[in-house]
Amino acid sequence: MPDIKDKFADFKSGFVAIVGAPNVGKSTLLNQMLGEKISITSKKPQTTRNRILGVVHRPCSQLVFIDTPGIHKAKRPLNIRIVEAALSALGNVDIVLVMVDVANPDPDSEDFLVKKLKKIKQPVVLALNKTDLVKKPVLLSIIDKWAKAYSFEAIIPISAILGAQIEELVEAMEALLPKGPPLFPEDTVTDLPERFIAAEMIREKVFRLTGQEIPYSTAVSIDSFSEEKKGALVKIHATIHVERTSQKGMVIGKNGSKLKMIGTEARKEIERMVGTKVFLKIFVRVHKNWGKDTKALRKFGY
Repeated sequence: MPDIKDKFADFKSGFVAIVGAPNVGKSTLLNQMLGEKISITSKKPQTTRNRILGVVHRPCSQLVFIDTPGIHKAKRPLNIRIVEAALSALGNVDIVLVMVDVANPDPDSEDFLVKKLKKIKQPVVLALNKTDLVKKPVLLSIIDKWAKAYSFEAIIPISAILGAQIEELVEAMEALLPKGPPLFPEDTVTDLPERFIAAEMIREKVFRLTGQEIPYSTAVSIDSFSEEKKGALVKIHATIHVERTSQKGMVIGKNGSKLKMIGTEARKEIERMVGTKVFLKIFVRVHKNWGKDTKALRKFGY
């Protein structure tokens, strides 16, 4: 029987932090690389609030990705915690993957990010996302600008939503990985529990289906998550927490129509994840100014 050290003699593995300004497509890229949805997405910025771990398995390597919240200059206590979560990921990884939206540049967030990058020692790869939305001369000038701003190991133009140049990007990061055995078993896609992903899927539907002010005032908690009928049914009770009574009405909608829509769409996604039927009951509760309440932030996992 071959020695396990010999088996992984040429194997490479390591942690990669995906960082960038809000809404540049980090979660879309992670889901694309994994081939599975574990990180929620929406067109509204700051969808990701927690660090999400996803594992990409290759024949000779394993890349463990941490999808971080969007880095921006924050003022609210919740947003400060979100940015702290993103920045804390940079010190404990082997590679930093920076993502930039070439179609909608955010100069303030990008300058802030470059200043932070100058304080780290890890190799940094740049992914220029949404290249399908800009013309080639514009893209070339953007590449030139970033090449002068920081000494990246590689600059790869991609389209996360279309899956363009994703393999090239993974290969560039794979080349920078340190040698070492796999960090997770072959069947691991994420270390997140199903109940956490279920809460995130509900929160994504709130983001997608409600007005501008609502998403930033909501948190989702899972009150119970149980298997019934010998695993043929998963029963979930969840609560959407909002900051004001007026927001509760907006989430519920006329005659409960909005909440029903949120519940139906979330249930379908959760069923795909757990591979069985799901009974999902969602409540909406007012938790006044929870985004400024340290105890509430802790309770909701921030």
